[in-house]
Amino acid sequence: MATIMELAAEIIAAHASTTPMTKEELIAELSEVHTALSSLEKGDAIEASEASEETPVVSRKKAFGKDKIYCMICGKGFKTLSRHLKTSHQMTASEYRKQFDIPRSQSLAAKSYSESRRQMAVDRGLADNLAKARAARGKKKK
Repeated sequence: MATIMELAAEIIAAHASTTPMTKEELIAELSEVHTALSSLEKGDAIEASEASEETPVVSRKKAFGKDKIYCMICGKGFKTLSRHLKTSHQMTASEYRKQFDIPRSQSLAAKSYSESRRQMAVDRGLADNLAKARAARGKKKK
């Protein structure tokens, strides 16, 4: 049977293979996992700390990239974050913004994704159609 340190190293290796981490983050996470596994082996209860939930896994600067936006809770990368927050963390975008002090002006979608959606709308002429509809509605009110 594998030792606690080997199990912790395997868990961290699996996590690090999907999530970019610094050397310090790897060491800290290895220590946390080792402590948790040791507690489980001894039969001690593991307390989920509120402080660790509020501490972001990814910094705000790294979270908002051009091609991906990373969840500050679990560190996974996505094109948009809203659906992930609802399904994985049972929270709304506004709760997420409040928890990590993210301004409303900051989009919860990757920049490249937003730009591609904007370009599709322009190519389809949706802005022109919207302007025509508003003009037609304005004439009906008069």
